[in-house]
Amino acid sequence: MKVQNNKAWWLVLPVFLLVAFSAIVPMMTVVNYSVQDIFDPSTRYFVGVDWYRQVLQDPRLHDSLLRQFIFSACVLLIQIPLGIAIALCMPTRGRWASLCLILMAIPLLIPWNVVGTIWQIFGRADIGLMGWTLNKLGISYNYAANTMDAWVTVLIMDVWHWTSLVALLCYSGLRAIPDVYYQAARIDRASNWAVFRHIQLPKLKSVLLIAVMLRFMDSFMIYTEPFVLTGGGPGNATTFLSQTLTQMAIGQFDLGPAAAFSLVYFLIILLVSWLFYTAMTHDDKTR
Repeated sequence: MKVQNNKAWWLVLPVFLLVAFSAIVPMMTVVNYSVQDIFDPSTRYFVGVDWYRQVLQDPRLHDSLLRQFIFSACVLLIQIPLGIAIALCMPTRGRWASLCLILMAIPLLIPWNVVGTIWQIFGRADIGLMGWTLNKLGISYNYAANTMDAWVTVLIMDVWHWTSLVALLCYSGLRAIPDVYYQAARIDRASNWAVFRHIQLPKLKSVLLIAVMLRFMDSFMIYTEPFVLTGGGPGNATTFLSQTLTQMAIGQFDLGPAAAFSLVYFLIILLVSWLFYTAMTHDDKTR
């Protein structure tokens, strides 16, 4: 009979304590705020689910949620295929492989507010290279005044910033595929498309699951880059859920509705991430 050493659980205890103080306790504080009407630190009234009802009926939430889903969908539809394509084109060994890895990692090292500032200058029609070039080519471009220009600029900015993450993940997944699969494909004279479809893509499934989850969660919580670039404008064209929440909590100091909003925000991310995970792991469970 195998004897289990339960003393090993003491090694996990610091992790549980860290999670409790860094996540669970703040979460319970937000839950507490979401069911109270707070006038000052000593005056508060229990309101039940009134703030949740108000938030769910708020048109600002509906508009921001729609913009957020469209943005996240565009991010995934562009960055996942583009990241796979870049990873397939990267060299596998030698100094060129090292150089490519360094170049791909550079955008990931730039802080979010700096990325917003770079593209704010890059897109200006008077001094920005992209804005000035587009206007010289006869293309009317002004991200500060045109809704579509602002939207496309934010999307391109995110693609430039985060596609490298998908590419690096896919690159590591491709390098982990044993060479015997490629040897068998060469013996069978399989085409490049057949190798990709039947060998590389199935072996990248776990990596792609991680990439999709990370990029969805990060794009769904985007705040700094569009705030620096457009300030949420023109109008509310690039005002996403995180900016709406910030305006409610800090700008208007509505702590109760903001707490309810943040919990709804969290549950949406959790639900959609679970749906992604379930959909992408369904085939493995049925095999």
